[in-house]
Amino acid sequence: MSVTLKDVAALAGVSRSAVSRTFTEGASVSAKTRSKVEKAARELGYSPNALASSLTTGRTKLIGLISNNFHNPIFLEVFDQFTRALQERGLRPLIVNLTDETEPANSVRMLRQYSVDAVIVASSTLPPSFAKAFHDAGVPVVHTFGRSATSPEVHVVGIDNVECGRMAARELVARGYASVGYLGGPQDATSSLDRQRGFFEEMANHPQIPVNHSFAGAYSFEAGRAEMLRLLDGDPAQAYFCGDDILSIGALSALADHGLKPGADIGIIGLNDMEMSRWEYIKLTTIHQPIKQIITSSVDLVEEMLKTPDRYPEARIFPCRVVERGTLRPRP
Repeated sequence: MSVTLKDVAALAGVSRSAVSRTFTEGASVSAKTRSKVEKAARELGYSPNALASSLTTGRTKLIGLISNNFHNPIFLEVFDQFTRALQERGLRPLIVNLTDETEPANSVRMLRQYSVDAVIVASSTLPPSFAKAFHDAGVPVVHTFGRSATSPEVHVVGIDNVECGRMAARELVARGYASVGYLGGPQDATSSLDRQRGFFEEMANHPQIPVNHSFAGAYSFEAGRAEMLRLLDGDPAQAYFCGDDILSIGALSALADHGLKPGADIGIIGLNDMEMSRWEYIKLTTIHQPIKQIITSSVDLVEEMLKTPDRYPEARIFPCRVVERGTLRPRP
């Protein structure tokens, strides 16, 4: 038989409402009563029913964690860190896959059915309209890995993708490559466009170096490999900034098929510094995105919004850095 609130009240010698208040965050209960109830609960192995508690408090502690990029292995790292960070704060993640979803209103209806307290849009490829739809519906929302802005309409936590594009261009110029290219992700993704924009802005300072660009169909190994194979059939550049590590790893596979050595024959620099990029047979030179700090800051914002739902939207943008491994030629 499962232990009930009534059993705990009987053993502790208090009323059932006292037990309920003890396990209700913010409720008033004396230290003496709390001690008696917690002791009885431990002896009986009692745990409060989270769903029943939500009926009393009006809070489910469910946080919608939504994305559309499940084929990219980096999101295994992202969801691992997000779920642990939320659970450590006493919140419960509800993971939702929005792959192929194009209508923000559908997402709002789905998450409202579960009475989530807040939503984290964990994607750089979902349009900003998805996060905005939750905000307009009165659901606290954070757009993690969203587009940086000086006056954001919703809370945004991430990196400056334009600056990352500039950073990659500066790195390729410093390595002495005579021609360079940008291999981006989906052409309609703001992250792809912003990284391309920064790359071309910086390369405009070096008009003597030819620049080309192309886009893969997705942030995936297969898409990166297919696009690099296509480029290799033509007149490839000496080095490429791939707008994501998984695209870079796909490009490295294509180079191997052609017997080309990364760095020496064609240089590759990625973005993210995902775990796979550090593997011995890959050793990808990449731009490190501080994912752990971004996730911690996103969960901080969720907690702050639960306390103050009408707080003014802010953008928390974290700096990135180049991580040297083995897929670019050494600096001269």
